Parts: sequence; C-alpha cells; structure tokens
Amino acid sequence: MKFKIVAVGKIRKKFFQQGIQDYVQRLRPYCHVEIVAVKDEKAPENLSNAQKEKVKQIEGQRILQKIQTDEYVFTLEILGKEYSSEEFAAQLADLLTYGHSKITFVIGGSLGLSSQVLQRSNQSISFGRLTMPHQLMRLVLTEQIYRAFMINAGNPYHK
Repeated sequence: MKFKIVAVGKIRKKFFQQGIQDYVQRLRPYCHVEIVAVKDEKAPENLSNAQKEKVKQIEGQRILQKIQTDEYVFTLEILGKEYSSEEFAAQLADLLTYGHSKITFVIGGSLGLSSQVLQRSNQSISFGRLTMPHQLMRLVLTEQIYRAFMINAGNPYHK
C-alpha cells in the first residue's frame, strides 16, 4: 500500500523535517509514504479575489499533475469531515480492505485549494477548525497516519 502527501510549498524548518522523517521511518514496515512538494505561488496580502483564484488555480494545476487516476484522494480542508483518531484509523482500514491501495492526501497553499482539486477529491477531511501552518499540518498528518496503523495493529502507542 502506498500513501502520498501532496502539499504546496517546501518544509523550511529543520525540526518539522525531522519530525516528518521520523514518522515516515516508523511507517516503513507498514506502508510506503511519499511526500511531494509543489511550488507555491507568490501571494502578497493585498490580492484581489480574482488574483487569489488565479493563485489557487496555478497551484491546483501543479497538485493535479502529481495525482494518478487510481488514487483515492483526501483533501485537507477546514470544513471537511472531522474524525477521531479511531474513526480515521477505521476509515483507512476500510479503504485498504476494499481495494484502495493508493491513498493521497492534499494540503493546499495559504489561500486554500482550487475548485478543480476539490472536484478531484474523493473526500474532504479536517483536523479541526484551527488554522495551522502548512508545515505543521504535514507533521500532524504523518503522525495521524502512523497512529492509525498503530490503532489498527492493536499497538499500545495510541493511549
């Protein structure tokens, strides 16, 4: 089984890189994890709505180029479905059981995701209504994927 995280922008902080790599390493016995960063567009604070949409569209095209047709796609959105860790683990187990061996998570840029990416999504999920830096969200996501595997394996990590 293969998990992919497609995210806008690079991880610049070393402590985020180290944390993400730690969870990717921990996941190696269970699955393959690929993290794909796509270039972010410059988005100054004073953009018009049309300019914001243009930025999202450009970033969205970059994201869509990294997604295959046979991948089950989760988009991370503030208004997406919220899961407990146990529910998230069960959702991943169900997908893997019923033939979805390639699961992709998409984290948009600072302005969010384009309508084209949202249309490609099979499911939108949320890790809460708080706004998090995109670098931190990648770390949280990799930890939650690892936690899901530990829950499904009956491992005491999840206490």
